[in-house]
Amino acid sequence: MAQPFKRDRVTWLAYLILAFYAYFLNIFGPITPYLKNELGLSYTVSSFHFSAFALGIIGAGLAGHRVIRKTGRWHALWIGAFGMSAGALLLVAGRSPILTISASFVMGLVGSLILTIIPSVLADQHGELRAVAISEANVVSSILSTIAPLLVGWFAPTVLGWRAALATAALSTLIMRFAFSGASLSATHTPADTGQTQHRLPAVFWFYWAALVLAVSVEFCMVFWSADYLETGLGMPKAGAAQAVSLFLIGMILGRLVCSRLERRFGSYLVITGSLIIAAAGFLVYWTATASLSGIVGLFVTGLGIASLYPLVLSLAIGSAKEATVQASAFASLASGTAILALPLVLGRLADAVGIRQAYAIIIVLLAAAFLIIQAAVRFTRRDEAAESSRPQQ
Repeated sequence: MAQPFKRDRVTWLAYLILAFYAYFLNIFGPITPYLKNELGLSYTVSSFHFSAFALGIIGAGLAGHRVIRKTGRWHALWIGAFGMSAGALLLVAGRSPILTISASFVMGLVGSLILTIIPSVLADQHGELRAVAISEANVVSSILSTIAPLLVGWFAPTVLGWRAALATAALSTLIMRFAFSGASLSATHTPADTGQTQHRLPAVFWFYWAALVLAVSVEFCMVFWSADYLETGLGMPKAGAAQAVSLFLIGMILGRLVCSRLERRFGSYLVITGSLIIAAAGFLVYWTATASLSGIVGLFVTGLGIASLYPLVLSLAIGSAKEATVQASAFASLASGTAILALPLVLGRLADAVGIRQAYAIIIVLLAAAFLIIQAAVRFTRRDEAAESSRPQQ
């Protein structure tokens, strides 16, 4: 009989605080036009806000595990949450690009402690069912992410202005801290949380790390550039192309809802392989479309396939680390920051050189590389398991 999956207070806190992080990660796109107009920024300077956030993620990936070892996960989690809120309020108050870009960096650097801590907490809390927990956490995050642009649009014409979408979310940290005041991560602590011991990550972890970079790269290349592609490549109106991107996000929500259940039945490797095939098929429809309808159908199917890659590959990466879950989570966040910072910019530069349709061929390369890396990781893992089982018992 399958082991029951139980959601306790720590699990719900992890879900909500990761969704809090995702809300801010996804709000930069909707607020950038307002910042650009109010501060008189160029497109390049406007883009520095998200670049600064991504650089902060990389910084947290490089140094976050050291902060966590010194303070413990519970304190580091709230440092991340309140640091994210403080950076958001600085962004609200900023009236110059120096302040607003600096605020974005603070949000990425301090706030990304959340991204470093939550996967390790869920992995330690749920053991073999960590893939279910991480998938569900990403479902909640995806749902809350879709609220960010809606709140920006809702507040913008009011007397409060678009900044209220940032300020109200920043204040939610106090609500979460009060609501979960009795929760504790003590039951999920591992030696890596409080000790000074560094654990060496196994070689297979780095296969999963590379696959994470590729999966996140595909996701954010689609989020960043699909509206432009639908407009310039398929002739959709600007507003309609922007709204059509929501179909990609809806596909991701549905995919993540399904993948946590499929994983328990078929296992992570089979679900990841199937997801890569679905994503590639959807993208080929999207990329070769000559009409807007087939283009947005392909966009939706691509989102459906991409959805499960990040949570399931992340679960495998953390599982391969054994007792070094905090270090594994920190390096996983580094993978996300690297992908978010680099690949959308690479695709943009290619689009300037050869056009957006030709540049989008990079997605096929990324998906094919992810498929090959996952297959290599499977063989590597099975070889290690066979070697371990053949060793004489002491």
